[in-house]
Amino acid sequence: MYPPEIVAPMKEELVMAGFTQLTTPDEVDQAINKEGSTLVVLNSVCGCAAGSMRPAVKLSLDNSKLPNFLTTAFAGVDKDAVDRARKFMLPYPPSSPSIALFKDGKLVHMIERHHIEGRTAEMVADNLKAAYDEFC
Repeated sequence: MYPPEIVAPMKEELVMAGFTQLTTPDEVDQAINKEGSTLVVLNSVCGCAAGSMRPAVKLSLDNSKLPNFLTTAFAGVDKDAVDRARKFMLPYPPSSPSIALFKDGKLVHMIERHHIEGRTAEMVADNLKAAYDEFC
């Protein structure tokens, strides 16, 4: 587990962009099982989260279609919430950072760490925007 004071700025970056933090399994269940579309961002301390994932997620919000709900949990901090979210993301293996789009409780789009590493924020944002256009 990471000390809260170290990850606070990384968590706050998405909260300031309109994301709701998920810190418990119940919050994850409620968020994913809502009617409509829910984006779940599993945040992390790694360089690809800072350099590509968080900037990409924020860039993706400049789109005509958006998920109804924006949520995030932090790997290595919100352990129980992340574990629960990963169950909804099966058959994909655990990956952080990662981004999942759900529609009416069903996983419809997944971006794993290997889709983020080595890619620009713009490339990841374009991937998300295409998913929003299709599913939101």
